[in-house]
Amino acid sequence: MSTDFSIRPVGIPVATLPIATSSAAANDAVQTDLPARQTVGASDAGAAARYDLQYSQNVSHQVVFDQAAASFVFQVVNEKNDQVVEQFPDEAMLRRRAYFHALDLSKADAERPLSTDRSA
Repeated sequence: MSTDFSIRPVGIPVATLPIATSSAAANDAVQTDLPARQTVGASDAGAAARYDLQYSQNVSHQVVFDQAAASFVFQVVNEKNDQVVEQFPDEAMLRRRAYFHALDLSKADAERPLSTDRSA
């Protein structure tokens, strides 16, 4: 058994080493005191989360297949004005997927089987 491992009973204080707080990085640090109007406070942990019933009644959920990106897109759409409220994956991810999908399709050196359903 090694000598660097020890088990102490609960309730006995462990000896602590003094921690040096001054260093070159601490001495050269930028002051971070902010004016009162720019400070951030913790939110009330006991406050209940707000659930907007009006939001949930005016939206519909839909799934769309994006052919350029070759992936499904899950959307929450406002029924009043048909605008997308939320979307997964987002537009940037779809553009990346479409770009890499086009790169894969443009490679002429690799022979690809036809993308057909082969189940009988």
